[in-house]
Amino acid sequence: MTDQNLLDLFTRILRDLLANDAIALHADTTRSDVPDWDSFTYVNFIVAVEMELGIKFGVADVESFKTVGDIVIKARALLK
Repeated sequence: MTDQNLLDLFTRILRDLLANDAIALHADTTRSDVPDWDSFTYVNFIVAVEMELGIKFGVADVESFKTVGDIVIKARALLK
């Protein structure tokens, strides 16, 4: 799965969670860049990504992600 495939998947997941089809995620997107992306939605987003991809992020990883690109990089590594 390419980085762009992951970004597309993450965008779809977050659009569904926030019921906002205008969301477009990029590697440098942070949670503060997206209206209503609060900590509760972040947890739901991470769980949805894990379920969709069949992976599991470590707690330290989840706490350290600063950008969507950070999540893409870790997800790609876990998919190998």
